[in-house]
Amino acid sequence: MIQDAIKALQDGQPILLYDFDDREAETDIVIGAEFTTPKEVYRLRRDAGGLICTAIDPVACEKLGIPYMADVLRYAGNSGNGFKAIESIYERAGDIPYDSKSSFSLWVNHRKTFTGITDNDRSLTITKLAEATRKAMNGGHVNFGAEFRSPGHVPLLRAAPNLLKDRRGQTELSIVLARAAGITPAMVMCEMLDGETGRALGKKDAIAYGKRNGLVYVEGKEVVDYFKSIL
Repeated sequence: MIQDAIKALQDGQPILLYDFDDREAETDIVIGAEFTTPKEVYRLRRDAGGLICTAIDPVACEKLGIPYMADVLRYAGNSGNGFKAIESIYERAGDIPYDSKSSFSLWVNHRKTFTGITDNDRSLTITKLAEATRKAMNGGHVNFGAEFRSPGHVPLLRAAPNLLKDRRGQTELSIVLARAAGITPAMVMCEMLDGETGRALGKKDAIAYGKRNGLVYVEGKEVVDYFKSIL
């Protein structure tokens, strides 16, 4: 199934990516940022319903200066009268039931968007993030702050430096797949939610959705095994 997922991503198609039973136990719809269109943004918010995020390769994040939000809070807490309050927030930033640290970073809009929230605007921001990632990965200079504004409507996720060696989240799983597929390692993802239960969509229902829509379903353990095999 892992090779089918890689092929689908190379073809610009979305896939379904499940993490682990003992982690979030969630399935995300995932697609390469460079292939994201307004129709794909619509699919994500209609069929998945979670938060539409863009995960970026750690090498690109380092070159673009994209921080972890937890580090931003720590920096903000070192000055001004809000020190104690914000420091307290930072101290709890790693207090996640299923993980040690969040991959969340800035929320951005591309400067050529209007409100930033429409399918057209989010698609533009996402494809421009892919362009910036590709350029940074190839040694080019990108003035990230000149091209994007914050706050915005596209949350960025910074992948861990050593990917699955450091963290086994959807962020790292998707970047491993992007690298394997040879596409720009910026990946759009959105959690599949269940409107009946108020929880994440169950694995069986996610698999059934994939079959109805011709989408490859791949589990985190398959990605981890693949990652180990190429080390």
